[in-house]
Amino acid sequence: MAGIDLRGCVALVTGASLGIGRATAIALGKAGAQVGLNYRSNHEKAQEVVDEIRRAGSDALLLPADVADQAAVEKMVAETATKFGKLDIAISNAAYSDRDRFFEADMAGFRRTVDVTMWGAFYLMRAATQQMIKQGHGGNICLVSSPHAFIPAPRAMAYNMSKAALEHMAKTAAIEVAEYRVRINVIQPGWTDTPGERKFASEETLQTAGAKIPLGRLGTAEEVARSILFLVDPANDYMTGACLLVDGGISLPWWANRGSAAPA
Repeated sequence: MAGIDLRGCVALVTGASLGIGRATAIALGKAGAQVGLNYRSNHEKAQEVVDEIRRAGSDALLLPADVADQAAVEKMVAETATKFGKLDIAISNAAYSDRDRFFEADMAGFRRTVDVTMWGAFYLMRAATQQMIKQGHGGNICLVSSPHAFIPAPRAMAYNMSKAALEHMAKTAAIEVAEYRVRINVIQPGWTDTPGERKFASEETLQTAGAKIPLGRLGTAEEVARSILFLVDPANDYMTGACLLVDGGISLPWWANRGSAAPA
């Protein structure tokens, strides 16, 4: 990625076979980082990311694991550090979401959403921090959140509360590890065109709804990846506990939409 040089750095990305995770892993590799690439089940897509990173002149390691499993997350952090000699950057991107009203929700899906989206982020942040402290030269962690952390979108309670918790734990952690030069920041991607979004919406819905966003379209995974690289770039080492909103204006008041008038 032009302007960001991560040669000599080692990164780990969860949920890296598709969407934002995929774009971020590729961007890290193109910037020169060696990348541990976590995925749960889509081996073919994950291998495509490895191949692209290697074509860019860097290296990557496949790490199949369910981030809701703490031991599995700790193992993949250790494997990344063993393979590449250290861990400098960790990106918690993996998420899951079932959509239904909370009083009708299947509780297995509700709990799965929290286990992956909140606990998965915590497990990676904890294991990566331990590795970085052990190494003694700091590091950078980025947790992928969402405007759902502060917008109570209906039919997404488990996801909303997981992202809200993720942001508070990131800020708390940033205070606790500052003395070790471990930086922990958060990114809030808005409505982004990813396979995960297409699980819930048709192409027509995405195009129609996207046109109503203040900037007139959905975001792309590559745009979010560029912002993540900004947060983890060692050149920006005075940022910690920050939250970067990249949402095309979707979280602005509704009357900010083009052609709408402000309420009286």
